Amino acid sequence: MSPVRDDFRRSQLAIGALFFALGFQYATWVSRVPALKARLDLGEARIGLLLMTCGIGAAVSFPLVAVLMRRLGSRRLAVLSALALGVILLALSVVPDYPATLLVLFCDGVAVGCLNVAMNAQGAALEARYGRTTMSRLHATFSAGSLLAALLASGVNAFTGTLAVHFGPAALLLVAIVVAARPALLADGPQEGAAGEGTAGDGTAERERKTRRGFVLPTVATLWMGLAMVSGTVTEGAMNDWSALYLKDVVNAGAGLAPLGIAVVSVMMVCARIFADGWRTRFGDGRIVRTGSLLAGLGLALALLVGGVVPTLLGFACVGLGVAAVTPCVYVAAARRGPDALSLVAAMGTVGLLAGPAVIGFIAGATSLVWGMAAVAASAALVSLCATRISWPAAREEAPASASASADTRLAPEAT
Repeated sequence: MSPVRDDFRRSQLAIGALFFALGFQYATWVSRVPALKARLDLGEARIGLLLMTCGIGAAVSFPLVAVLMRRLGSRRLAVLSALALGVILLALSVVPDYPATLLVLFCDGVAVGCLNVAMNAQGAALEARYGRTTMSRLHATFSAGSLLAALLASGVNAFTGTLAVHFGPAALLLVAIVVAARPALLADGPQEGAAGEGTAGDGTAERERKTRRGFVLPTVATLWMGLAMVSGTVTEGAMNDWSALYLKDVVNAGAGLAPLGIAVVSVMMVCARIFADGWRTRFGDGRIVRTGSLLAGLGLALALLVGGVVPTLLGFACVGLGVAAVTPCVYVAAARRGPDALSLVAAMGTVGLLAGPAVIGFIAGATSLVWGMAAVAASAALVSLCATRISWPAAREEAPASASASADTRLAPEAT
């Protein structure tokens, strides 16, 4: 293997470790919410507020993340925020009361917001440097981290309900992953923080440099990206929260079949993300997002019209397949416009995940769950419309080793 390809693989694995760590940390504490509920003697409303507090922390972290990206760069911010998530796990294992738990989970949301932006900036920088698509695979490792955390939680819970016994080793594993990944992360160059900012080709990079000292008002193009991200994450979140209930209450699926809705969407998303980088290289991000989101919207709409278990599951599969590449591609497009655009788009994505399922619930409560799911289909279709207003990187063949070696060297693997 050539030195250039070897460097690409090392950095790809290191950045993938950040995505894995985020999925692992999140699923670790979420899987033990019942234990937190029992230990703190919480009701359902207080549990809901706990979950909401984490999302609020991530959503309001946008101004802080934008500043930290400019001052620290993506590598240092990613490492610090990932280590903070390990400390937060330890804190959750010993929090004495409900107010302290709220504070810890708010900090968790802020750290998640920081790591989310930093690791996506690293992924976009890796694509820009080597001329190769990899963001979709990186997002797939998030799901792998969540899966491992769920399996670990199940195993530990079979022996003990003590949170410290679970969260302590999980935090140590998370820290070990981050420490091992750090040397191969992309180092911060002179103008680092806007991965690939010189590639935008529309004057955005120049405006970013001129306004780097203060808050940058989002451009119309950035708002289109934010709307696409919100619509995409609303679709993802709503499918996770409402698919099982739709199968049970509307389609009249049996108790054993109802959970298949989430399984079908999740499996299709992971499989699509494994292969989506090849599709992006061949067809371009814009076509993938437009076609995929349209497939998701139309597939779900047809399933709602036809009814029945099999058509519904096929419609859900279309959603998983269609939206899988939306967030990775939008993150790449936002990263090309600088850290403020990336931070805003990431925050809007968090808002979509946080508020989307609740909005669908309000619609379903006012009308019916069928209309609620119809709103999900419309949200997916809206992504396709937004995609026509976004400047996407062109389809490209993977750069040969010689070309990669002479690519922009502002971001390079840190020397070991």
